[in-house]
Amino acid sequence: MAKFIFVSGGVVSSLGKGIVTASIGLLLKERGLKVSLQKFDPYINVDPGTMNPFQHGEVFVTDDGAETDLDLGHYERFIDDNLSKDNNLTQGQIYQSVIEKERKGVFLGGTIQVVPHIINEIKERVYGLAEKDKSDVVITEIGGTVGDIEGLPFLEAARQVGLEKGPNNVLYIHLTLVPFLKASHEFKTKPTQHSVKELREIGIQPDIIICRTEKPLSKEAKEKIALFCNVKKEAVIEDVDVDNIYETPILFHEQDLDRLIIRRLSLTKAHTPDLGKWRRFLSQAKRPKGRIRIGLCGKYIAVRDAYKSVVEALHHAAISNGVEVEIKWVEAEDITPIFVKNELEGVAGVLVPGGFGVRGIEGKTEAINYARENRIPFLGLCVGLQCAVIEFARNVCKLRGANSTEFNPKTRYPVIDILPEQKRVHKKGGTMRLGAYPAIIKQDSLAYRCYKKTKISERHRHRYEVNPKYWSILEKNGLVASGISPDRRLVEIIELPDHPFFIATQFHPEFKSRPLKPHPLFFHFIKESYEYACRNSLLLA
Repeated sequence: MAKFIFVSGGVVSSLGKGIVTASIGLLLKERGLKVSLQKFDPYINVDPGTMNPFQHGEVFVTDDGAETDLDLGHYERFIDDNLSKDNNLTQGQIYQSVIEKERKGVFLGGTIQVVPHIINEIKERVYGLAEKDKSDVVITEIGGTVGDIEGLPFLEAARQVGLEKGPNNVLYIHLTLVPFLKASHEFKTKPTQHSVKELREIGIQPDIIICRTEKPLSKEAKEKIALFCNVKKEAVIEDVDVDNIYETPILFHEQDLDRLIIRRLSLTKAHTPDLGKWRRFLSQAKRPKGRIRIGLCGKYIAVRDAYKSVVEALHHAAISNGVEVEIKWVEAEDITPIFVKNELEGVAGVLVPGGFGVRGIEGKTEAINYARENRIPFLGLCVGLQCAVIEFARNVCKLRGANSTEFNPKTRYPVIDILPEQKRVHKKGGTMRLGAYPAIIKQDSLAYRCYKKTKISERHRHRYEVNPKYWSILEKNGLVASGISPDRRLVEIIELPDHPFFIATQFHPEFKSRPLKPHPLFFHFIKESYEYACRNSLLLA
């Protein structure tokens, strides 16, 4: 029988429930257990695919094409498993499913209510994931904070799972904030007490309380939390701020959190974890041989979570190369032909990530032009490839005004155009080219030197592609399609052979980067950027 762990949060949002959930998943996996991670999102949207990045941050994409919460990226990176649509559940999906069943007459004319119908649907998704994955443990993160009205159905479902499966099979973990007031020089436990009180009123008594805090808790604070929140002192775990999020599993392990969970859930098959590789990764991160600056030119940089996977992929690659990366956040709208040098001067590499809509596109194109002409290492992702094609068409092929029909439907030279099958699509949600698709890599290319293979699979999220009508002129002027779809219809990777490192992808390689297995494109981008910095005296102090 699978065991179930529910992770809730209190006091404030953005405490790091995703990192906590992923860290626990890593520790249990390293103990030899089959672990499945799942996220409950309380919003009514069916998925975050149509949500503004300024509101929601990054949309993470799985192999099976699900557009999910960014926490699934943390899950994949920590436990090194590919997840699916079953690992992310929104309230919109639940209501949509129940209403569809009602329309089909599944409930035989019964009155549809939150209890039992909505709650049962949620529980079915939890149990279904355990059965599908043949899990020893399912860890479910409940989004939002206790007290949010939209999160109540998920908390009620978690409570009922506890009743149905019994105390030795279900564990409740509550993450809460314990602020330290500098004026009085003391920890304040009252917010945690109130948060736990509200959780208990719902019917859930937490078994473990994880305390997010700026500094280690005092003995008195731990004892007070244990006493007033009705848990053992050993079940009060510190989640102290760390420089590197990947330190969190070690922090928890050193407080015996995984041993506590194993004992509480009677997971007798678990063995001693081997965290040697993880510790070596962290040790290498603390001893870089040099530090470089990478210019990340985006249009959502006011909300850095919009590029969470890109940032993590850069750090994975940097650590693997033995260097440290400082990201210079460059607002695409601020880049003009006059100011591009000021914005990008001193960077060892330029990265242009994905995005939608015309805003900032000209700035991204100028950044790419600067990187190409100044022979600075360049990596483009999704719309980064499209902007690279536009820039090349305008400035090398002399197709003045070349553009994408997404940005200018009346452009004279539509070098980027919508996929033919997308022209018939009217619903925006979940209808892009999504998920993993294969690509064929051209031998004797930069892409091949990075991947060291001729066939790859990468994750996509887009509607527009390089227009095949213009490929002959682009190729004639030196642009190489080093990665194409198996049917040869779609360009997946472009590069410039006469440039030290200039490559862009229609897909999102950042989604498959892992701490111990950096993505090869990011690895070589950082490697070349470091060498460029060394040659041009751009290493940072």
